[in-house]
Amino acid sequence: MATKRSTVKSNKRFAWLKKLGPGLITGAADDDPSGIATYSQAGAQYGFGVLWTMFFTYPLMVGIQVVSARIGVVTGRGLADNMRRSYPLAVTLPLVLLLLIANTINIAADIDAMADAMELVGAGTSHIYSVAFGMGCLLLQIFIPYERYVRILKWLTLSLFAYVGTVFAVDVPWHKVIAGTLLPHLKTQSDYVLLVVGIFGTTISPYLFFWQAGQEVEDKRARNARAHLSDAPENAAKHLKRIKWDTVIGMGFSNLIAFFIMLTTAATLYPAGIHDIQTSAQAAEALRPIAGEFAFAMFAAGIIGTGLLAVPVLAGSAAYAVAELMRKPASLSLKPAAAKHFYAIIAISTMLGVILDFTSINPIKALLWSAVINGIVAVPLMAALMHMGAQPSLMGRFVIGQRMKILGWLATAVMAAAVLTLSIISLI
Repeated sequence: MATKRSTVKSNKRFAWLKKLGPGLITGAADDDPSGIATYSQAGAQYGFGVLWTMFFTYPLMVGIQVVSARIGVVTGRGLADNMRRSYPLAVTLPLVLLLLIANTINIAADIDAMADAMELVGAGTSHIYSVAFGMGCLLLQIFIPYERYVRILKWLTLSLFAYVGTVFAVDVPWHKVIAGTLLPHLKTQSDYVLLVVGIFGTTISPYLFFWQAGQEVEDKRARNARAHLSDAPENAAKHLKRIKWDTVIGMGFSNLIAFFIMLTTAATLYPAGIHDIQTSAQAAEALRPIAGEFAFAMFAAGIIGTGLLAVPVLAGSAAYAVAELMRKPASLSLKPAAAKHFYAIIAISTMLGVILDFTSINPIKALLWSAVINGIVAVPLMAALMHMGAQPSLMGRFVIGQRMKILGWLATAVMAAAVLTLSIISLI
């Protein structure tokens, strides 16, 4: 009897973990292999002097992602569907097409990084692993039922703890970490500014908006919930509170892991004079002679794990956007035959990503273009999110509050300033 009571208490204690979903997965997917490369470069090039960026971007991420999720759960529709209803096609179509292009390039970069990491830790060539990872991610999305697939993605978020383990495998001067985090030493050098802009662009990415909103809609379908919160106002407080804490925890997890990635390379590569890191696989390889085999293996394993999480999110977010814009069914809970266009977009973007890895295109330059495109898309998209979230005609009584307005518009302003800065420096 006592055992049964303790089991019930334990289940209640950890019940909140089951409520984590779209926010947690979205946050974890933000630390994809291309993002790991950016964070590794930051730590290797400037040491602990860039750790402050993770604390600065955290509330901004939370603000804009809560707005995205709120639009999805209140309306019962994805972002592209809501944008199609709210704005002319001439406004929405270019944004969605640019998102598709940027996501495909990002998929290519992530698959390439996973393949390179696998080649470092095992036998075989990276091209073979590229095909295997691409096909594996594609087949999981097509043939695994949504409820089981989401559970797989949740388990994959655990792979990011590899970067927490890596930190404790190296010698870290914690007094310098605290100083670099709380008392940032800002620089006006163009390389420093560009890197900070790159961190902002990597951390606040358009594909995350579409994915989290789409997953909120998917979750409602999985629970057989009514399409609109306005149809069931008695459940509104519970759903909106869940969204808030899911996003707060998910984005916190995302930025914490990014913080640890920067911290690892800042504590190892920076003092060793290794300042030029172009890919996440390079960062893992550079760690090997400095921090040892364990740190190398943990870092490489994290690249593979987060890549397996991020590639489906990138392909899925593009599919949600394009299919909704085409007024076609867009849901991972539907069979392929019932959502042909949706799954076709997932397949095309994933396989194009694999094919790009077999071309002579420089993956570093391709990733740079992806970052530029994401920046171009992010600003008008974020402005549209804030506008839609405040419209009673769309959100009814559940329009975003003043706090979310401040955070969301502040995030939009920061991204606009980042894109403007990038444009000015590029022209100089």
